[in-house]
Amino acid sequence: MKNYVQHGETITLTAPYAVSSGGGALVGSIFGVASADYANAAEGEFQTCGVFDLTRETGGSTGFSAGALIYWDNTNKRITKTSSGNKLIGVAVKDAADGDATGRVRLNGAFIS
Repeated sequence: MKNYVQHGETITLTAPYAVSSGGGALVGSIFGVASADYANAAEGEFQTCGVFDLTRETGGSTGFSAGALIYWDNTNKRITKTSSGNKLIGVAVKDAADGDATGRVRLNGAFIS
């Protein structure tokens, strides 16, 4: 097909802030996980699909179970189960306790408001 560009699981985006390899970034309505370290405003490759261990909110009542909807807290650059003011990015594939530093998430790969 003449107009096919790429599969889309990895796309080139301009980092909206400095992000380390494996860190999440929200670029407009696109959420991706950085494939390498990128400086603010640098172009880089971001994974939009797959399962990743991402930094998460910790503290009392922040744990979640497999199957829970997971959101990106762009202010604190971490995942959360709190929907208000945050971007839906996927679903938990493993339970996370209140004190766990990371949570395992399957990215939805879609652009859901």
